[in-house]
Amino acid sequence: MSNQVLEVMKRRSSARAYSEVKPAKEELDIILEAGLQAPTGMNRQEIRFSVINGDNPILEELDEEKRKLRGQEKQPHNFYYEAPVLIFLSAEDGFKWSKVDAGIAVQNMTLAAESLGLGTLIIGCVYDALHGEKKAYFSQALQIPEGYSFEIALAVGHKLDDKKPHEYSFENQVTVR
Repeated sequence: MSNQVLEVMKRRSSARAYSEVKPAKEELDIILEAGLQAPTGMNRQEIRFSVINGDNPILEELDEEKRKLRGQEKQPHNFYYEAPVLIFLSAEDGFKWSKVDAGIAVQNMTLAAESLGLGTLIIGCVYDALHGEKKAYFSQALQIPEGYSFEIALAVGHKLDDKKPHEYSFENQVTVR
């Protein structure tokens, strides 16, 4: 069975190299609309989206804090692989379904980006840094609204790598009764 959405899902993979060219505003708007169209628990629509340019100095500070908390040395690349745009998804504090809702939204966004020929990387590795002792500082700098907390992020750009989608085993991962 051939289906455009299924084909996009099959070819999507995490990009780990990007050109310096930013996606067009129209492309970013489409990606954000895809996130906004995602269903949310109880139709709460609690997910907020903060768009940050990849050259924003706060990202280097966030990368340093992530490395410090993980005991890591400086890497040859930052946590977002020099993508020109990052979208930070945050959610209303204390809502039970926020992590699920953010995951659904970010998946919608990755598929929209892939359909536009853009690369993405779903990012969770900065979670501890964005929930740690510098939470208020980073939240303000990343435009995360008060009363909201980081859930997940998405790097977006024109990908330069040709990473293949991951392989899986239907037989080993699916149980049918």
